[in-house]
Amino acid sequence: MKNPRDVLKKPVVTEKSTSLLKDNKYTFLVDLKANKVEIRQAVENLFKVKVEKVNTMRVKGKIKRVRRIPGKTPDTKKAIVTLKEGNRIEIFEGM
Repeated sequence: MKNPRDVLKKPVVTEKSTSLLKDNKYTFLVDLKANKVEIRQAVENLFKVKVEKVNTMRVKGKIKRVRRIPGKTPDTKKAIVTLKEGNRIEIFEGM
């Protein structure tokens, strides 16, 4: 089993992700190689909650340019974690 802090990189704080909080859904940036089972175990171990469902998505990096040199932002992976009824993650409470 991987270290949970290597699987979950950081929470995503956007307008859409904060609107999902009322449905008990939390959004995280995760490791590109992490699967749903590893994400579920990482959230349950770090925050001491029960996970009902995990949805993942790969986000392709955008093509950017600095002067004449083209480049690309890195690909990322997001996970939307639905918690079971009555479970909450405290770090999101102030939002």
